[in-house]
Amino acid sequence: MLRWALLFLIVALIAALFGFGGIASAAAGIAKVLFFIFLVVFVVMLIAGLVLGSRW
Repeated sequence: MLRWALLFLIVALIAALFGFGGIASAAAGIAKVLFFIFLVVFVVMLIAGLVLGSRW
């Protein structure tokens, strides 16, 4: 999922470089949403690993 966020970030940067403002804005928005989803999943898995990992 982080790869998709980075991909959309790169697409946004390239689109902004060539002057496609709408496409750049949309790609940046998608990249931001995917990054925050990745961040939430990472934190949940980190907490689950710390809680469940100590039981074994």
